[in-house]
Amino acid sequence: MKKILLISFSMLLFCGCNKNFDPVIKGQLTPDVFPKSNSDWNLYTLATYEPFGGRYQYYNAAANGQKTNFFFSYEYGHVVEFDGPTDLIASFTDWGGLFAGFTTADFSFLKTQDQQSHFEKVRYITRMTKIIDDLQKSNLPTAVKTEYIAEVRTGRAITMYYLLHMYGPLPVILDPSKIGTNAEDNLTRPSRADYVAAIAADLSFAGDNLPGKGQEAAYGRFNKGLALGFLMRLNLNEKNWQAAEQAGRKILTLGYSLVKDYSSLFKEATEKNDETIWAIVCQPALAADNNLAPQFNAWPWYCLPSDFNGTNGSTIKGGWAGPRGAMTGTWQFYDSFNPLDKRRDAMLVATYTNPLGMVRNRTNMPGPVIVKYPAQDDASANPWQGNDMPIIRYADVLLMLAEAINQQSGPTTEAQGFVNQVRLAHGGAAIGNLAPADVISADAFNAAILKERSWDLFFEGVRKIDLIRMGKWKTALATVGKATSSPELLPIPQYALNLNKGLTQTPGW
Repeated sequence: MKKILLISFSMLLFCGCNKNFDPVIKGQLTPDVFPKSNSDWNLYTLATYEPFGGRYQYYNAAANGQKTNFFFSYEYGHVVEFDGPTDLIASFTDWGGLFAGFTTADFSFLKTQDQQSHFEKVRYITRMTKIIDDLQKSNLPTAVKTEYIAEVRTGRAITMYYLLHMYGPLPVILDPSKIGTNAEDNLTRPSRADYVAAIAADLSFAGDNLPGKGQEAAYGRFNKGLALGFLMRLNLNEKNWQAAEQAGRKILTLGYSLVKDYSSLFKEATEKNDETIWAIVCQPALAADNNLAPQFNAWPWYCLPSDFNGTNGSTIKGGWAGPRGAMTGTWQFYDSFNPLDKRRDAMLVATYTNPLGMVRNRTNMPGPVIVKYPAQDDASANPWQGNDMPIIRYADVLLMLAEAINQQSGPTTEAQGFVNQVRLAHGGAAIGNLAPADVISADAFNAAILKERSWDLFFEGVRKIDLIRMGKWKTALATVGKATSSPELLPIPQYALNLNKGLTQTPGW
């Protein structure tokens, strides 16, 4: 099999009950029986990966009816939630529901969402806290124990990071002594400073104790670069520029480098490379025999119009939505590229001829077709793709590092060099280095970095967070005709407020 690690162990040890924090242990598993051996503890640790699937299902349904969306799935996942409501993705209302809400940046529909809500992931925080406590009390060798704990703390931190950018600081249990006590009824939101400090502490510990590049026990497991990369993201968004720079400089020493062929990053044959720090593992081989449960890459089915005709190397003759894809780029974004930039044509198709001979282009398309993940398998033989989905890449690190330096010292030669590395490696020599106007001031350089991030990290779920950090979210929406009254953050569903009287709604809702 192409993957070394297939995350198949679910949270069978824990099933949530009525309390939002309570990890009730089911069945006959006890510390006297499981986990006991080193392999048991390894399996127990793998429970951490449950929220990080990219599965096709809308959610994971536990035996008690609890439903939680995956962070990296295709509906309610990071791309739909953080790229959909921006200037890079065209509005799509044909299907209504979540696609209409996110792509038009109207989040009001989430107020009536049920337990399919991401808010339910506060349960996972408690479960990870329990796993960490059990690991600390285990008799595992110190080095093994420390690495397992670092792995779980990475999962806890990234879960808290995404929840922060969805709802703001949420009440979570990080002290294992409070599990199963009255503290679970106290759903008061913590301060942002305390919440962020907890995330930073977990990521810093993981950055010190996880294996680095080339040392991973298995492809797909958390590693040092991932922990430090999210620590960079966290500090950048909190405008802690010096801490972001420090984390970035540590990543520089880990041995990552930029690939020269940008499109190769998103193809199955070349998905393991020196640039991708961590990716969602897509494993389509078992999909047909396992009720679509394993992870596979379904993006072509959401992005390709129903009459798409195999352009850009794809042999899939159309996606699920027609006559346009459910996820489509905007012409404004397409036109922002230098026409010589190789990334544009690797990600976007501006014209094609459908099977009836009709030419599709900007006269009859709302935007260019997204082909970032090429669908190379014959749909009639195997419709499920194996392209892994990068969550953090070295290019992102270089661009973040340039931003952190610029915010402290302006457009230094070193910071410019980081951006130019990305431009020349991915965009090609023809587009050249940054223009003099791009580095005339810190503000100009910041704007140039934001553009570069859109061109390189499109459809990787970072755009809305970038725009909010730079104070440009609603301005950017207006450039593509998206007028929204929604606040930046999502509303907590009403069911959660009804159950938890101490919980307050997201500000602005």
